[in-house]
Amino acid sequence: MEPRAGVSKQDIREQIWDYMEARNLADFPRPVHHRIPNFKGASRAAEHFPRLQAFKMARTIKVNPDAPQKNARFLVLNSKKTLLVPTPRLRTGLFNKITPPPGATKDVLRKCATSQGVKNYSTPVGLDSRVLVDLVVVGSVAVSEKGWRIGKGEGYADLEYAMMVSMGAVSQGTPVVTIVHDCQVVDIPETLLEDHDLTVDYILTPTRVITTGCERPKPTGIVWSKACHIHTPCLGRPSPNHWAAGEAPSSSPSAQEAVVGCPLGPQEDGEKPSGSCSGHGLSGGRRVAGGDGWPAWTEASTSIWGRGP
Repeated sequence: MEPRAGVSKQDIREQIWDYMEARNLADFPRPVHHRIPNFKGASRAAEHFPRLQAFKMARTIKVNPDAPQKNARFLVLNSKKTLLVPTPRLRTGLFNKITPPPGATKDVLRKCATSQGVKNYSTPVGLDSRVLVDLVVVGSVAVSEKGWRIGKGEGYADLEYAMMVSMGAVSQGTPVVTIVHDCQVVDIPETLLEDHDLTVDYILTPTRVITTGCERPKPTGIVWSKACHIHTPCLGRPSPNHWAAGEAPSSSPSAQEAVVGCPLGPQEDGEKPSGSCSGHGLSGGRRVAGGDGWPAWTEASTSIWGRGP
């Protein structure tokens, strides 16, 4: 399946989602629209993962929390490697380290790899941690053989990676893998890519392993000119000159502060946004905690990072 000429990222997303729905190519949750599709054959695609040399050499692997990567998370744990899973929608911080109980069987490890297991067997990893991530797995809605990637449009994978760069956890040489259905591998015009878009080095599908050889530089940090305007007591009110220059406000240079401060923070599933942030793709309404203007999600975030408002 190839996208039509002159399409946008959203056009490609809709085309993939419609195609997968029409052909019943996904498991629960359905419909796949506005999601990283939990495609049929995801477990089989993930079986390629441990065969990658990058996997064999890695000690610490970050895998996205979406359903189609459940088997990838299990394979990391089963190989006795350190598994980091981003907090869904960055609600309460960046990473969780999954720590199975001593002597865990494969059945227990499989439970640890589920969303419930992530909740039950994880400890938070703050942005001030000196963690080094050797391999990154991200979900995708569409990806090209050249390594261009399109997510579901909310920007979390791009922002997570930018935060990892800012904390020194990854570098340009850190391999990035995505696991998708064969129909999700399509031509994507390079003109659609922006500086903050994350590219991939390996694509795993149920039928093949694609080494993209992508030479396009990965993001080198948060692209502040694309980030949302931050209006919190922690960060102050940045002037428009900061955003025009693509620089972080002088009072808020870190990824930690950027996520704590964004007033349009991650939303609960199904929650309707009342505003939008066009930069990193996050969207959502301000949820006030205690009437003081702080979004409720920042309270949990700052508690993990050892800071308060």
